[in-house]
Amino acid sequence: MAGAANAKDGVGFRSDRGPILIALMLSTGLVAIDSTIVATAVPSIVRDVGGFSSFPWLFSAYLLAQAVSVPIYGKLSDMAGRKPIILTGIGLFLLGSVLCGVAWSMPSLIAFRALQGLGAGAVLPVAVTIAGDIYTLQERAKVQGYLASVWAVSSVVGPSLGGVFSALGIWRGIFLVNVPLCLLAGWMLVRTLHEDVERATHKVDYAGAVLLAGSLGLLILGALQGGQAWAWDSPISIGVFVVGAVLLVAFLLVERRAAEPILPAWVVSRRLLATTALVSFGVGAVMIGLTSYVPTFLEGALSSSPLVAGLALAALTLGWPLSASQAGKFYLRIGFKSTALIGIAVSVVGLLILSLTASSPNVALIAVSCFVVGLGLGLLATPTLISAQSSVPWHERGVVTSTNMFARSIGSALGVAVFGAVANSIYDGSSGGEADPATVISASGAVFLAALVAGLLTVAAVLFMPAVKADSVEQAGDGAAAVEEQAGEGPAATEPAGNAVPSRAVPSRAKGRS
Repeated sequence: MAGAANAKDGVGFRSDRGPILIALMLSTGLVAIDSTIVATAVPSIVRDVGGFSSFPWLFSAYLLAQAVSVPIYGKLSDMAGRKPIILTGIGLFLLGSVLCGVAWSMPSLIAFRALQGLGAGAVLPVAVTIAGDIYTLQERAKVQGYLASVWAVSSVVGPSLGGVFSALGIWRGIFLVNVPLCLLAGWMLVRTLHEDVERATHKVDYAGAVLLAGSLGLLILGALQGGQAWAWDSPISIGVFVVGAVLLVAFLLVERRAAEPILPAWVVSRRLLATTALVSFGVGAVMIGLTSYVPTFLEGALSSSPLVAGLALAALTLGWPLSASQAGKFYLRIGFKSTALIGIAVSVVGLLILSLTASSPNVALIAVSCFVVGLGLGLLATPTLISAQSSVPWHERGVVTSTNMFARSIGSALGVAVFGAVANSIYDGSSGGEADPATVISASGAVFLAALVAGLLTVAAVLFMPAVKADSVEQAGDGAAAVEEQAGEGPAATEPAGNAVPSRAVPSRAKGRS
């Protein structure tokens, strides 16, 4: 493993790589807090700049820009190194945050939120990729626990900060608070992260990048806004999906001839990578189902305060890091697939409890169910991501990591569309609508049932994963070939000549300096 083998000690803030870990956690924290802090300030924002009918775009524009840019940043990080790409992402996030803090109208705020999303698209996947570069297979689960704990803290800190800034009438502070965090994270990465990247001439796939961004942007936009901003069968909805599909076909045709494609064919042709991406897709769907509807469920059915509802949901993000940090003990002993099966089984149990008890809501029971689901997801998402990262060499790891995380974003986007359609069909058929507790219970219960179905479908993806041992998945330089051969599938497929990685691209040696 690049750089990790020469480390003097293990994982921790006081280790040689501790400063890099802190920088990665700060970088992850930028995205994690931003995902929770804005929602609580929406009423204050609308009162100040107006545009109530457009405020959902504060979230859609951000998520759309983030999701579309992730695969592109992943490829660029394999070509130019991780450090310049993550610093670019932090810079874009910083600029977007400053501009959001001085926004003069809802349209300008939405545009600047999209700029933030472009920064987040680089920060999150590249931070996870760097962790895969500098830590050994044995250490990565613990590192993922550190990174996951950032989301747990943010799930509490974000809404609290948003509420404080809103109560004080200074909603712009929710964006400006990012400025010192961005500067600190960037400074620490500049100071501590060092890469030895052999420079080579690359043929950047500009056409593929534009077509990918355009096609995915339209398809995700259709999924996010269908049934909300416009009807599913409206001309604009049909047009968005048709144009998106046409651009996607054009992208696939261009990639067949590209010297260095943005999204190489081998990402979906290797069984381990394809199945782990499907698992990530399922994780995204389950997560969005709970994070979107648990607070609504508790507030509408039990008249719980937003704080109580938020704390109940926080149990989900508390369970995740606890199990993620221990996942290494499982996959090193029983393998990635067996660990993932345990994880999805635990999550399905939590989702089942949630679905069966939805008709008689109880805050404590909802919190326990969310905690159980989080425990399972930590044992599911961590080993599948690490197995995918470990199966490829350095110059493919950025693409693999970004593809995995992009699949999670797509799962969330489609999950929002499906769950929203399920809930709206019940609300529309009720005279009381969202104000009627019985209707809220019925709609939320249907969404929890749909999330359970998503969990069961994810079981199928895990079952199709090749059964590989942790000590063989990371053969030095063998990557996917070792995985496919152990899985009984014969030698890994040879890449087409046009898709070959340039021989001059060598692994980066990332190291920390105290």
